[in-house]
Amino acid sequence: MRAHAFTHHHNPLPGNMTFAPNSASIRRRSNLSVRMALKEDGPSIAVVGVTGAVGQEFLSVLSDRDFPYRSIRMLASKRSAGKQLTFEDKDYVIEELKHDSFNGIDIALFSAGGSISKEFGPAAVDSGSIVIDNSSAFRMEEKVPLVIPEVNPDAMSHIKLRSGKGALIANPNCSTIICLMAATPLHRHSKVLRMVVSTYQAASGAGAAAMEELELQTREVLEGKQPTCNIFKQQYAFNLFSHNAPVLSNGYNEEEMKLVKETRKIWNDNNVKVTATCIRVPVMRAHAESVNLQFEKPLDEDMARDILKKAAGVVVIDDRSSNHFPTPLEVSNKDDVAVGRIRRDLSQDGNHGLDIFVCGDQIRKGAALNAIQIAELLL
Repeated sequence: MRAHAFTHHHNPLPGNMTFAPNSASIRRRSNLSVRMALKEDGPSIAVVGVTGAVGQEFLSVLSDRDFPYRSIRMLASKRSAGKQLTFEDKDYVIEELKHDSFNGIDIALFSAGGSISKEFGPAAVDSGSIVIDNSSAFRMEEKVPLVIPEVNPDAMSHIKLRSGKGALIANPNCSTIICLMAATPLHRHSKVLRMVVSTYQAASGAGAAAMEELELQTREVLEGKQPTCNIFKQQYAFNLFSHNAPVLSNGYNEEEMKLVKETRKIWNDNNVKVTATCIRVPVMRAHAESVNLQFEKPLDEDMARDILKKAAGVVVIDDRSSNHFPTPLEVSNKDDVAVGRIRRDLSQDGNHGLDIFVCGDQIRKGAALNAIQIAELLL
């Protein structure tokens, strides 16, 4: 099994809009000896759920960003234990996840689902590990920081590596991360009072098996066959439907309520009004979101564009003349979140409302990259 499960597509961007080359890749070429020295002093890492889509992307991002780990332990279910995995030219044997898997581990990256996190996360913390968890298991627990490094790094400033004390840090939901990467710089300027989000979520959000099912169904439908519906209850190819998360008594599904609750926690503002409609669309990878914002103070579209152009981790693709705006394909395998369709909301008086359209790679910034950036804040 190769660690780099996903190929990197380099999609050209309009005009002079290019994603800057990863500074890590430049560093990697220039000073291998410094890197080796850093690694000897670096943290020991465990990757939980290493065979899944996000687990594989954890490895890809660690490599891309030259994360200076001293050692790395590959953990997965009993089913995968014993398999070989090659990462950064070294061969590893995948180990079965157990309660004592975290002895001597500084940072544990979890992406194996909420039930696994609930069972093994506390064991890792008891071993002195700092757990960065990608599931929803701990996000809304009061004492657990919910962190997007570009948005609220201070939420985890009290957690220190090798302090002898383990800790939990939660990675927000993918749709929340992608939304707030674009909305937060505007919120800092003019304070968002209300936010209406409509999401167009890719198969990648439901894991590798959902991506495979979409590919299979597409072939089946084109060949006139009945589509195989194992992951989703209905045809996904050439169709879209309400997000497959359970629907709650208030009529919202769990994915929509994550956007509501997580935004309030990350922004530390229980008064911000948030509503969301989350839709699964037949896109392989990367989520898109239409975001409508209402501000306390006026904010015109030109100022908003300037703010977003300067925002960390954001790229603006907003070419009205050629009708070119962010697409999931353009941000697939990219670290930055793309934003466009920046325009005044005509239904609101003055410059108190904006519409924006955001796209981000759900597996990278929406999951693995955000987790590795949290780990980098600990160094």
